[in-house]
Amino acid sequence: MDINGWLKEQHVAADAYDAGALLEGFLNEMKKGLDGEPGSLAMIPAYVNTEHAVPSDKSVAVIDAGGTNLRICTVRFSDDGAVDISNFSKQPMPGRDHEISAAEFYGVLADALEPMKDEFEEIGFCFSYPATIMPDYDGCLLHWTKEIKIPELVGTHIGAGLLKSLEARGVCGKKVVVLNDTVACLLAGLAQGQGFNASSYVGFILGTGTNTAYVEQNSNIGKLESGSGSQVINVESGAFSAFARGPLDLQLDARSVNPGGHVFEKCISGVYMGPLTLELLQSIATEQVFSDAGGAALAVMKELSTIHIDNLVADNGRDIGVLGSEVFTDADREIMKTVFGAVVDRAALLTAVNILAAVVKSGAGQDPARPVCINIDGSTYYKTFGLADKVQACLGKMLNERGLHIRCIQVDDAPVLGAAIAGLTTFA
Repeated sequence: MDINGWLKEQHVAADAYDAGALLEGFLNEMKKGLDGEPGSLAMIPAYVNTEHAVPSDKSVAVIDAGGTNLRICTVRFSDDGAVDISNFSKQPMPGRDHEISAAEFYGVLADALEPMKDEFEEIGFCFSYPATIMPDYDGCLLHWTKEIKIPELVGTHIGAGLLKSLEARGVCGKKVVVLNDTVACLLAGLAQGQGFNASSYVGFILGTGTNTAYVEQNSNIGKLESGSGSQVINVESGAFSAFARGPLDLQLDARSVNPGGHVFEKCISGVYMGPLTLELLQSIATEQVFSDAGGAALAVMKELSTIHIDNLVADNGRDIGVLGSEVFTDADREIMKTVFGAVVDRAALLTAVNILAAVVKSGAGQDPARPVCINIDGSTYYKTFGLADKVQACLGKMLNERGLHIRCIQVDDAPVLGAAIAGLTTFA
């Protein structure tokens, strides 16, 4: 069996795609979203400010509701730019393992905020899920992604629900700004970007899920007020669907919590790459390409962790789970590496196209002395073996073809710092 040829037929191999066509499709979907036309990208205005100075020596509470973890803390910036993070707590994101109620969700947040109620007036709420951001800085949850199960919150205003929960405990007078984690990532890149005279900003996250934010300069579009100037846009790029997927992509999608939703995310993000690889391995196992024992073991496997298959490919001495079992031969594991390598190669190409689309749409980056600042966050991007280098190689080629210039940066605790900046500057 020609495994590489088969992977291309499955639309998993990167060379099954035309990068230019992918970019054109992405830009078309972005335009549809901005014009208010039906499409796969929500293109949500963020209503955050990228120009106000960040006040020093004032604490702000931060909630970072991420795809995997919930982090809550207070943040204070000093005059010299140093950051003090206090009252830090971290726990698994509520609703990930089992369904919970809205009251339970808000109860977890209030439990963490109430003891430090005298240390803050504003709350920056980094909310890593699709939400329509309102002019009053609240966010209305559109739907859950990343397998979170809190159905009562869908269609409700997240900030208002939090303030109501706090007020029920006697914690009154607080203000909250809700922003997407990718918008927070964009804001967290401002300080470094200003240092090298960046012409614009992009926030990109590839972790449990994926998303992109950028600064839109065109005010003459349906979702933005005429004359409003630049506006940060939350693309909700994990939902991009104007590209071909293979039958096993569709099979995995059909069994997910949200069939038909966030299909781009299901091709590139950390929570899905392992399961997709298992789908592929189980399919080719029927072609007797594995040892008898290995093929039989694969046929009954219920799950495959992205971390385990990545550790196998990286050969880093870390845990590879059941893949290290004696039932698999070295030849079996080489096939596994080939299949996961194709999944990563495709993810790298799709990621590069995603980032490039934001750069192109920003209208910036033509001057090499003023590159677009790309703040990249997310464990999948940085920890998946070879992924970051492959993304940069794809990006470099496509940028050169278009005469565009970027500088990629990494900011520690980007969602937390970006949410803190939003909380401190929104109500200034």
